Amino acid sequence: MKAIAVITGALLAAVAAYIAMWLTGQIEGNFPLLLLLATVVTGIYWVAEKLYFLPKRKRTAQALAAQLESRQQSLQAQGLQNDEVDVAGVVAKTMRQPWWLDWTAGLFPVIIVVFVLRSFVYEPFRIPSGSMIPTLLVGDLILVNKFAYGLRMPVFNNKLTEGEKPARGDVMVFRFPPNPKMDYIKRVIGLPGDVVSYQNKKLTINGQAINSVAQPDFDDKDSMRIAKQFEETIGGRSYNVLNIEQVPAMFTSGDNFAFKDNCKYTIEGVTCTVPEGHYFVMGDNRDNSLDSRAWGFVPQDNIVGKAVVVWMNLSDFGRIGKIQ
Repeated sequence: MKAIAVITGALLAAVAAYIAMWLTGQIEGNFPLLLLLATVVTGIYWVAEKLYFLPKRKRTAQALAAQLESRQQSLQAQGLQNDEVDVAGVVAKTMRQPWWLDWTAGLFPVIIVVFVLRSFVYEPFRIPSGSMIPTLLVGDLILVNKFAYGLRMPVFNNKLTEGEKPARGDVMVFRFPPNPKMDYIKRVIGLPGDVVSYQNKKLTINGQAINSVAQPDFDDKDSMRIAKQFEETIGGRSYNVLNIEQVPAMFTSGDNFAFKDNCKYTIEGVTCTVPEGHYFVMGDNRDNSLDSRAWGFVPQDNIVGKAVVVWMNLSDFGRIGKIQ
């Protein structure tokens, strides 16, 4: 038992050190991996508790209780005064979990619920930047549907179910292609095979201009500029986008990315043909968003889920609601 306690203490210390280094920026943490390992390790302790440690404590407690009762009966038979022994208290103390099981098997039910909900149902995210303004503001706390596009195995990302295909207009969370350890959120604009053109700040898909209706100007506090606001309708879904007049239409591509030859850049903008198994995404804050225009297409395997609702914004409770 002492060896197990030492090993468990070392594991908990390692986890605490990992989290501390992560929070202080010394390393780049991997929460899905940490959660998966925590689920597996605490699950092993939980099974061991149910099948071995708990039955062993019960046997020890029963033997101890029988021994104490036998002693009491023996003292009574000899006419001697009984020991002042709290048998129930002794049994309860014997049955108590040691600390190292409290911190492992005891936490397993909570950890497995978090793991299942986060991995296969809904995952919470916080919006860190203004690239999706006005749809999503900095500080919005959102829920992402993890099963809409098909369930995936956490960490390994193997697809378990098919689900629906991303549709034009969906707000999608995905692993950033240049750095898959980062999660990005953008709006799906182009599907596999689509020709997406963004010229002079006008969007066309497969040669069809996307309907755009002027709205009142928007005070973009993120860029400290007044932005022109338009309502776009795509895939039967309407949402607002921003354009900043002072920003030129020309968009410079980043480093080489997969299928870069599918895109043509000019002073008026960019035109791309979306390859099979990939998606073209853009931020609603069109002149303040690094998206497919800069770093290319989102592979199917990078998809995390579909953003569906803002569930909290601590600075503006009126933000709570469905994402358009």
